[in-house]
Amino acid sequence: MHEVNEELAQAVQQALNSKTKPVGSLGRIEEIAEHIAKIQGTTTPKLAGCTLTIFAGDHGIAHEGVSAYPQAVTAQMVLNFLAGGAASNVFANTLGIPVTVVDTGVAGDPIDDPALVSRRIAPGTANFLTEPAMTAEQLETALQNGRDIGSGSPDTVAAFGEMGIANTASAALVAHRISGMDLAGLVGRGTGLDDDGVTRKTQILAEASSRGPGTLDAAGALREFGGFEIATMTGAMLGAAASGRIVLVDGFISTVAAMAAEAIQPDARRSFIFSHKSAERGHVGILEWMGAKPLLALEMRLGEGSGAILAWPLLQASVAMLNDMASFESAGVSGPA
Repeated sequence: MHEVNEELAQAVQQALNSKTKPVGSLGRIEEIAEHIAKIQGTTTPKLAGCTLTIFAGDHGIAHEGVSAYPQAVTAQMVLNFLAGGAASNVFANTLGIPVTVVDTGVAGDPIDDPALVSRRIAPGTANFLTEPAMTAEQLETALQNGRDIGSGSPDTVAAFGEMGIANTASAALVAHRISGMDLAGLVGRGTGLDDDGVTRKTQILAEASSRGPGTLDAAGALREFGGFEIATMTGAMLGAAASGRIVLVDGFISTVAAMAAEAIQPDARRSFIFSHKSAERGHVGILEWMGAKPLLALEMRLGEGSGAILAWPLLQASVAMLNDMASFESAGVSGPA
């Protein structure tokens, strides 16, 4: 990752202002172009492509009834991803984005498929209502697995998604313990809970939170209440940022992973572009807490990296504008009076 100096910042701004348009008239597109140029340390950035990696893992807290769907759906959806049948697959295929699926700890027997990447730590986390979700050693393994996966070509954008029944419960509690935000405001419907289900979910998470230590850093919050897929995604964001890649952050759960990654390594935040505002309750509050401005608002709450990859064309267009749009001078167009 390149250091942003004043000379570079001024050069990028001058390049944007010299284009054949009123200054600032392309709004967020100009912001995206400027952000990417600063990440890559050049006024002529390049984007070789985008990849989507979906991390799958199960949660012991699912046995407490915090999800509208049974835990078996996690493994079933992994097979669906591998067969190309999920929404994220359809979107990715439309946009020419390759998809990789990673088993970080899906419940049951390991899935035997040559297309599946195994970084399996255990068949799901422990039930964090009664004990820590994972050990310190398991957390470190998950983070390192993620770092290895996230590192790659610096001109390739990294989008990360997740699958894991009950992972909105895990993410809400991790966010609560990192940020101190009100827990009730972070607990949403997840896979489709009704009002009574949300109330019960909130009560269970409050009870679980009272079990954990009073003060937790990001690693402690992940260890006590996280999921293997969330922790591995956190590591992947750290690895991608360290290698100079741009990270397209997806929705609620991915943003919690980004929150944890930033808490662990503050410089990683420079590599993050927040793709969309999820309809999952709590996401807006987390975005505001992080001072993040998402690009899209499509009322989505699916996860899987589905919102992240839909923002990919905006990055392509932004970089193309900076590199290929004529300047007033080159086009022979009169500039501002």
